[in-house]
Amino acid sequence: MTPAQRAGQLLMVGLQSGASVSGLAAQARAQHLGGVVFLGGWSGGAAPVSRATATLQEGSTPGLLVAADQEGGQVQQLRGAGFTRIPSARTQATLGTVTEEKDVRGWAKQLDAAGVNVNLAPVADTVPTSLGAGNAPIGRDRRDFAPGSPQTNARYAAAFVRGTLAAGVAPTLKHFPGLGRVTGNTDVTGTGTTDPTTSATDPYLAPFEAGIRAGAPLVMVSSARYPRIDPDRQAMFSKAVITDLLRGRLGFDGVVITDDVGAAKAVAAVPVGQRATGFIAAGGDIVLTASASQAPVMLAAIAAKRAASKGFAAQVDAAAARVLDLKADLGLARCG
Repeated sequence: MTPAQRAGQLLMVGLQSGASVSGLAAQARAQHLGGVVFLGGWSGGAAPVSRATATLQEGSTPGLLVAADQEGGQVQQLRGAGFTRIPSARTQATLGTVTEEKDVRGWAKQLDAAGVNVNLAPVADTVPTSLGAGNAPIGRDRRDFAPGSPQTNARYAAAFVRGTLAAGVAPTLKHFPGLGRVTGNTDVTGTGTTDPTTSATDPYLAPFEAGIRAGAPLVMVSSARYPRIDPDRQAMFSKAVITDLLRGRLGFDGVVITDDVGAAKAVAAVPVGQRATGFIAAGGDIVLTASASQAPVMLAAIAAKRAASKGFAAQVDAAAARVLDLKADLGLARCG
């Protein structure tokens, strides 16, 4: 691969409901983009999703990672005929882990049949019972399996991972190292998005550790701040979070992906190009942006920093290799 092709593999861009699929497919091919994520609520069932994925994959070599948020409850991007209405994580956690794994496998098979190969789930965050619905990103919409119990969240996150993998779809643990202790939703505000408690040895990391042991190939990093781990940088731009904690202490060797850096208010003050280069320099792999129009700016920033730094060039190449390894596992690329 050329340097431009390697850089392109590190971007996943949003396909909004009602947007031109053929237009985004052409952009993906021209810019060598690595992936696309369905956004905006696709409620027309599996048929239009299948048509969209076929159009996106046509002529793409290697194939694209095609993702969706299919957690359940309030967060289910793909709905309608062909997609079971998935209950919230809290409801899922009343079923037992055996049933959870079985049900998740069925839901993931529906994604696979529609050409979606990555699920941006499960949530591995733990919300303290004292905060509850006061936690806007997770607790308010019952996105965690069990408030106040990292042990229960660990069991169900692992079951979700196993069920998804059994259907040939790649699950994604999120939002590392946890959004359970903040009050603000990083998508819509930069206020209340600092977690003063979580540390590198925190018991709330247990669901992420369990999901990694279960074989999760992707981990999504949050844009919140964790001063007990890194007092200077948001998690997705932090070497202490991604390289030292996630890859080092927790031993994760898969693909690290950002939470959205396109429309999220928590990163609004960071220049678009630096959102990509800062994440890659911290040890990350895939930059997810809801705005496909940001891709050229990000690619130019990656190219400029690559030309100026051999160390950064090596990080880009290592990240691209991890993405391609994941694609090979999903039958989207050939190794060697």
